[in-house]
Amino acid sequence: MLAFVEAAGPARLSHPCLVRAQTLMQAAMRRLAKEFYQILAANRDLLDPESVSVRTACSSVSEEPDYDSWEYRSPEEEALAGGESISEVESAAAIAMANLRAIADTMVSAGYSKECVTTYQTLRKCIVDEGLCRLGFERISLAHVLKLDWSMLELKVRSWLGASRVALRTLFHGERVLLDHVFAGSNTVREALFADIAGDAAVHFLSFPVSVAKSKRSPEKLFRLLDLYDTIVELWPEIELGFSFESTAVVRAQALASLSKLAETASATLADFESAILRESSRLAVPGGGVHPMTRYTMNYISLLADYGSSLAEIFADCPLQTPSHIPDFFLDTSQAPAVHPPASCPSSSGTTTSSYNSVVAEQLAWLVFALLCKLDGKTETYQDVGLSYLFLANNLQYIESKVRSCQLLELLGEEWAARHAAKARQHSARYERVAWGGVAAEIPKGEVSAGEAGERMWAFIAALEAACATQAGWVVADPGMREEVREAVRGMVVPAFRGFYARWHAALEDVAVASYSPDVVRERLGKLFSG
Repeated sequence: MLAFVEAAGPARLSHPCLVRAQTLMQAAMRRLAKEFYQILAANRDLLDPESVSVRTACSSVSEEPDYDSWEYRSPEEEALAGGESISEVESAAAIAMANLRAIADTMVSAGYSKECVTTYQTLRKCIVDEGLCRLGFERISLAHVLKLDWSMLELKVRSWLGASRVALRTLFHGERVLLDHVFAGSNTVREALFADIAGDAAVHFLSFPVSVAKSKRSPEKLFRLLDLYDTIVELWPEIELGFSFESTAVVRAQALASLSKLAETASATLADFESAILRESSRLAVPGGGVHPMTRYTMNYISLLADYGSSLAEIFADCPLQTPSHIPDFFLDTSQAPAVHPPASCPSSSGTTTSSYNSVVAEQLAWLVFALLCKLDGKTETYQDVGLSYLFLANNLQYIESKVRSCQLLELLGEEWAARHAAKARQHSARYERVAWGGVAAEIPKGEVSAGEAGERMWAFIAALEAACATQAGWVVADPGMREEVREAVRGMVVPAFRGFYARWHAALEDVAVASYSPDVVRERLGKLFSG
C-alpha cells in the first residue's frame, strides 16, 4: 500500500485497489485485535505478574534487571529456547508471550496501536487491581482512615506491610516485565501503558502510609510508623527502577512524600512521648521502693526504639528533636558507642556521615532516659523514709542499666554510659545502707564496756534490729544480683561487729532471750529482707 501510494501519487489515494487493500487491512486488524484479546484472556493464569516475575528471576537474561533485554523470537523458537528443561507450563507461557509480541508489533507498525493498547489495558489493569486486592490491600480514603480506631487501623497497617514486598517486587515488577516484552518495539507505548495500568494503583498503594501518618498521634502508633518507613526505604530501589519512566515519576514522588510525612509524624510522636514523661504526675508511691511502672514502660519503649536505629538516624537528621541545653555533657557523652550506619538504600541518606548518625540517635535516646531519671528523682518525695527513697532510686537505676545492657541500646549508648549508671545505682544503694542500717550498727559498742552496760547495749541493738526489720519487711530490691549485694553489705555492717560483741559478753548475760540472739540468728534475719 505504501509503495502504491508512493508510485501513484496523491491523486490516486481513492483508487479501488487501495480502498480494497485498506478494507482487508482493517479486517486483519480486527482479527488480530480479537486474537490479542483471546490470548490475553485464555492465558491469564500463565501471564499473571507473579508467574512472569518468577520466570524472569530464574532466567539468565534477567539476572540484572534490564527491561530492554528481550529479543524477538518466533513462537516456536521461544518454546524451544529452554530445551528440554523448560516445563510445559513455561512453554505455553513463552508461546503466549511471543504471539502477543508478534501481534503488538504488527498492529503498532500498521498504525493500529490504539486498538491494541485499549485491549491490553482493559485486561491487565483489572489483573493488577485484583492482585492488590488478593494481597489484602483495599483503597480507602483519608476520611475513612481518620475514623478508624487504632486496633482496626493497625490491622490494615499489618496487611499493607505484608503485601508491600509482594506488590512491588512481584506484582508491579511482573507487569512491567510482561509489558516490556509485549511492546518491546515501542518505548512510547510501553511508558504510557505502564503508567496507566500500574501507576495509578502504585500511587494509591504508596499513599496509604501518608493516611496513617495523618491519623491522630499516640505513642503506641510510633512503631508501626517506623515499620512503614523501613519498608519504603527497603523497597526504594524497586520503586526507583520499576517506575523509572518519566510518566511514572508521580509514583516515585509519592514514595518520597510518604517517607517525608512518616518521618515528620514519627518525630512529632516521639516528642509527644517525651512530653508525656515530663508531664507524668502520679503521687502514688511504689510499694517497697520497687521499680516504678513508668520506668518499665519507658525503658521498654526506648529499647524498642533502639531496634530502629538506622531509621531514627535518618528521621532525626531531617526532623530533630529539641533537647534542652542544660543537660550535663557527661550524661549525653556517647562517644564510646559504635557507629550506627545509615540505610544504604535510603533516598536521602547520601549527605549524612556515619559519625553524625551515631551521635544523633544516641543523644536523643539518652535524653529520653535523662527525662525519665528527672521524673524518678521527683518521685522520691512520695516516700517519708529517706532510706526507702534511696532504695527506690537504686532499684530504678539498676533496672534502667540492666535494660540497656539487654538490648540494642547498649550498642547505641556504649559500655561507658552503662557502667556510669550502674555505678550511680550502687551509690544510691550504699546511701540506703548507711541511712537505714547505720543506726542499728551504731548500737554495737566499739570499745570496752561494763557488764551492765553490755546488757543494755545488747537490748538496744536487738530493739533497733527488730524495728529496722519490721519497717523494711516489705521493702524490695528487684534485681537478684543487687539484692544479694545489698544483703551482704548490710550483713557486713552489722554481723562482724556484733559477732565480736556477742562472743565477749553472751556468757555473762543473765537474760536467756538476749543470750540466745546469736550472730547466726541476726545473719538469718537479714537474709530474709528485700524480697518484698
